[in-house]
Amino acid sequence: MNLCRSNQFFCWTSGKMRIGRGPPAVYNERVIIYDRDLKGEPDMDRIKKNFGFGFMRLPMQNGEVDIAETNRMVDAFLDAGFNYFDTAHGYLQGKSEKALKTCLTSRYPRDRYILTDKLTANFFKTEADIRPMFESQLEACGVDYFDFYLMHAQGSENYGHFKACRAYETAFALKEEGKIRHVGISFHDRPEMLEQILTEYPTIEVVQIQFNYADYDDPSVQSRKCYEVCRKYNKPVIVMEPVKGGNLVKLPDDARAVLDALHGGSPASYAIRFAAGFPGMLMVLSGMSTLEQLQDNVSFMKDFKPLNEAELAAIAKVQEIFHSKNLIPCTGCRYCTDGCPKQIAIPDLFATMNTKQIHHDWNADYYYNAVYALPGHKASDCVKCGKCESVCPQHLPIRQLLEDVAKEFEKKEA
Repeated sequence: MNLCRSNQFFCWTSGKMRIGRGPPAVYNERVIIYDRDLKGEPDMDRIKKNFGFGFMRLPMQNGEVDIAETNRMVDAFLDAGFNYFDTAHGYLQGKSEKALKTCLTSRYPRDRYILTDKLTANFFKTEADIRPMFESQLEACGVDYFDFYLMHAQGSENYGHFKACRAYETAFALKEEGKIRHVGISFHDRPEMLEQILTEYPTIEVVQIQFNYADYDDPSVQSRKCYEVCRKYNKPVIVMEPVKGGNLVKLPDDARAVLDALHGGSPASYAIRFAAGFPGMLMVLSGMSTLEQLQDNVSFMKDFKPLNEAELAAIAKVQEIFHSKNLIPCTGCRYCTDGCPKQIAIPDLFATMNTKQIHHDWNADYYYNAVYALPGHKASDCVKCGKCESVCPQHLPIRQLLEDVAKEFEKKEA
């Protein structure tokens, strides 16, 4: 069922779920839920607003983080009254944590910010590796504790590794030692897998899921069903990919026209407010790359208002348009590129393919051949090793999709 079309929302009251009409904001119960979810622990009170700065897509210059621009972004974010920051060791090939130290923790006192980091599977092989890895993350970030520490990208591919290495038990022990305030997970898999994890580790405190209006009923991501599992187990939700890696900002022209007709904000504003308007949402993250993006986002999240009826109806139309385009649902996280033996710029090739599907012009062909798919790094150079698919949070059939890209852009001349 399309949520926006049916206009039905789950509302939580006195621990029971009921179906209500209209946006979740119209219910007083939403405030009750929000308070119940967030006020149980004293540290939760330090979270000032429900919008966070993801350090995954920082401004870059010549392969390095643009420190001056990131400083300006951090300052503007804090000055606007926000204080939640999110990173992981693998973001930007290890540069994210270091940039966070340079731009945030070395410049502001510890009580000015909330910091989340993550334990990623490919950075530990045994239980003995976890504590040294964790300590190196504290040092890289310039702090002596993390407010939130998440088991990263949990799913059927790596959950067994985390269990075998007693990663959860180690994290909870570190919490007892005061080095972690809250233990949670970030999750990319089926709702049944999420339910298994929350059943086996009921003391998990928060769950980070991909949630946006394009993925709400998507059969691969299943945002709605994963969200419902979180509500069933009364876990506050942290939202990642609210604009789907920029795909809900760079909309097809016909979809953009629907939102422009509202005269109420940017495409990003509707996507982020959609995600933030559901009960139980602790935080909505955005990986911002420019000061302008950050200023736009904080402008509508500073005094957050959920979508109204007219905006929800417009989102429903955009969903229909978006899903009719048959686009590749890549979010540009770039997990696939680190291990690619041919160094194929997979997200860029997929973005170029999507551009071709939307605009049907020559521009995409130019970018494919002259910018992204240089000799030896074209889609057809894929050796089918499958490393990319094993780490893709969207579970995309990347090898087959690269064949499709090659057929589109590498047509043989007659």
